[in-house]
Amino acid sequence: MTLPHALVLAGGRGSRMGGVDKGLVPLDGRPLAAHVIERLAPQSSCVLISANRNLDAYAAFGCSVLTDPPGLEFAGPLAGMLAGLHAIPEDAWLLTAPCDCPDLPADLGPRLLAAARPHGLAFARAAREHPAHALLHARLREPLAAHLRSGGRALLGWMCAQPHGIAQFDDEAAFANLNTLDELERPRD
Repeated sequence: MTLPHALVLAGGRGSRMGGVDKGLVPLDGRPLAAHVIERLAPQSSCVLISANRNLDAYAAFGCSVLTDPPGLEFAGPLAGMLAGLHAIPEDAWLLTAPCDCPDLPADLGPRLLAAARPHGLAFARAAREHPAHALLHARLREPLAAHLRSGGRALLGWMCAQPHGIAQFDDEAAFANLNTLDELERPRD
């Protein structure tokens, strides 16, 4: 089986970071998104970035940059996922991860694929659910679009309403989101 396409979710407003674009905030001398791209690239056939601002800065990573669909700008991660699903072939898979999770597992894609294959969708769980760390089949485009058109925005709620699998991980720290500038300054393992 071919590798999935990967999508870095960087389309938010960065409200918990004072409005800065989280994916471009430096961590260890490199933007957060660069860390996530580095983790996703070996697990995917190509990496895409979902962003709604600073598009040129994201394009400088050498990845195609997608914006949220018209009318869904800044509608949350599901809007970015829908843009990603529209950018891949009809028989392809989309591996997603948020831009503020630099330590994601090196085997995220294969483990999600094993859980998703019978359902068309899977997300990660460690101590809790991590629905932004997901694998979705392109056939979910229309169900996701219909959910967003109806005003739905809850990521975990939509995923749990679909047939889905769960990939269980032991290391909760691998899914730690760096949501504030203070969290960026704390030591990491």
